[in-house]
Amino acid sequence: MTSSGAPVPGPAVPWKGRRHGPRKDRQWARAWSPEQIARRLPIDFPDDKAMRISHEAIYQALFVQSRGALRRELTACLRTGRVLRVPRARVRRRGQGFVSPEIMISERPAEAADRAVPGHWEGDLILGLGSSAIGTLVERSTRFTMLLHLPRLAGHGENPRMKNGPALAGHGAEAVRDAITRTIITLPEELRRSLTWDQGAEMAQHDRLKIDAGVQVYFCDPQSPWQRGTNENTNGLLRQYFPKGTDLSIHSADEIAAVAAALNARPRKALRWKTPAEALDELLP
Repeated sequence: MTSSGAPVPGPAVPWKGRRHGPRKDRQWARAWSPEQIARRLPIDFPDDKAMRISHEAIYQALFVQSRGALRRELTACLRTGRVLRVPRARVRRRGQGFVSPEIMISERPAEAADRAVPGHWEGDLILGLGSSAIGTLVERSTRFTMLLHLPRLAGHGENPRMKNGPALAGHGAEAVRDAITRTIITLPEELRRSLTWDQGAEMAQHDRLKIDAGVQVYFCDPQSPWQRGTNENTNGLLRQYFPKGTDLSIHSADEIAAVAAALNARPRKALRWKTPAEALDELLP
């Protein structure tokens, strides 16, 4: 749904042969876990004792039903769309000349690490077929998520390609810089303290981003995704809506915004079962 409550149907997702089998089709939904449902009920219905259930009871109900005809339907509701775990692909060793020692994560303020002060963000790209991508920004203390629409540029896929021209896939350094700026400046200045990213080439214009968006950029160490743990976790949740092996360019800005609204309305254990949207609202003037 959009932030106003209007339903948004998920698009028809075309799959690439071998990708479809182990992951199955998934449904766009709120995708709350049984524990999130159980913990949120007392908050939403404080005076109704009938609205209580343990997450173990929900799991038991799903387990029994999954033996019968609902097994395939339940699989379609899984965030990953698969029952078995798949080993992570090895991260390629990358080194970028635009990363200097003074902007490494070791120089990031200590207040960002302990989540005591809001306004420190983590960012990344989730990638799909045909070099399609969606950008993700997650605030560390509230887990509030904002998604970046990165449409392909005119001329993508055409031959011959312009030599030394812009990245037509839509997630080159200039496109990512503009998308982050356009999105993050909607927040008050006190909620734009820092942004932590990996050493991808899409952040080559971080100096300009600091000027345009008023946010200091820091970079993780190579092959250290755990240094952006909040963002990595969020990207995993987003894969229910944007599965691996699919073309992410088919999603409109409105559809991407609806997915962000769904995540921000999901209660989190780390927030004592508040939603990220509620946690952020408490910080806004």
